[in-house]
Amino acid sequence: MPQQVLVDPPRRVSRTVYRRRRIVVFGTVIAVLLAFVYVVGSLVAPVPATAAVTAHGKQLVQPAAQLAWPGYGSSAIVAPDYPGASASHGSDASVPIASITKTITALVVLEKKPLNGDDQGPDIAFTQRDVNIWHDVVAAGGSWAPVVAGTSMTEKQALEAMLLPSANNYAISLANWAYGSTSAYVSAANDWLAKNGFSGTKITTPDGLDPGNVSTTKDLIGIGKLVLASPVLSSIVSQKNANLPGAGSQDNTNTLLGFEGMDGIKTGNTDEAGNCLLFSAELPVGATKVRVLGVVLGAPTHDDLWAGVQALLTSMKNGFHQVTPVEKGQVFGTYTTAWGATSKLVATETKSFLVWSDTPIGVDLQTRPLSSGFKGDILGQGTFTLNGKTATVPLALARDVPDPGFGWRLAHPGGLGT
Repeated sequence: MPQQVLVDPPRRVSRTVYRRRRIVVFGTVIAVLLAFVYVVGSLVAPVPATAAVTAHGKQLVQPAAQLAWPGYGSSAIVAPDYPGASASHGSDASVPIASITKTITALVVLEKKPLNGDDQGPDIAFTQRDVNIWHDVVAAGGSWAPVVAGTSMTEKQALEAMLLPSANNYAISLANWAYGSTSAYVSAANDWLAKNGFSGTKITTPDGLDPGNVSTTKDLIGIGKLVLASPVLSSIVSQKNANLPGAGSQDNTNTLLGFEGMDGIKTGNTDEAGNCLLFSAELPVGATKVRVLGVVLGAPTHDDLWAGVQALLTSMKNGFHQVTPVEKGQVFGTYTTAWGATSKLVATETKSFLVWSDTPIGVDLQTRPLSSGFKGDILGQGTFTLNGKTATVPLALARDVPDPGFGWRLAHPGGLGT
């Protein structure tokens, strides 16, 4: 008897085929969806941010100044507007200062008889008493300028007669005029010195011929600052000569006026003090004028004094440096992205500082990461600090940093969003 072959009913076959087709369709849809999500995700996902690589020191330091100190006496020099630009050499003891004393006389006379701006002040009538003072000064071997009884000068002219030719007789006459007597003046002068904190300075006469007129280099720098702060006195000590009633033409004993911007202040010379100079200058350093005060005491001769002051002032000038820590276009960092785009990070401005000696310039760089950007985009700043003063310069891209593009995004899914 032949075997019978069982055949699935048509409905069962169609169900199996349908199930298989459905699996294929759903699988294909899922694959397409996954591919779509991948592509879309690659296109919209953020690319990794790249930090700038910077290579720059935290400080810029110039060579230290080497001041040329005289080989005699004591000296000091300072640039008041530059912290740290101050130095001294030799003894800090009180020593005779000769006619530098007359700067104190001028300041103390103006304390009693003040002048404002370009005022000439009251007239001072000279009598036979002043002529006798002149003759006494000549006999004592002091410096002098002529005086004629019956003539008069303004207060400012009398100060010129005292300070320019360093006339001892005019110092005494001015003290008598302002305070009534030399002794009253001396008492007032020492009170004034104490009040202003010049503890190393003592006065015995208004002219400086007595070696009891003493001071220190530190005090003299402070006294020099007060002279410069007085419009009347600063204008006088910078004059090379003056034509005065009864005294005629009088030249300034400071023959270094004009050297490296020197504009004062006062010479001095006695056997006990040696040759001395309290000086000031607007020192030309590049395009800048630097105010400097200095003092040199105890030079053996005038020639030694002039040479010592010139060498000291020149070395002070050489101790300043015109430093440009940042120039426009200077590279301060580099961006290099994972997809190979690169750009320098450059300064957009130039900044310069006038630096004394080895005073450091502090450097602080701040940058932010970048994913892409255009030339000129500001991505950071450099801050440069000198003696508490700062200058800030923006840092920008030197060239475009483009997006990585579709191809790189598809090929580097692991590099996105990191």
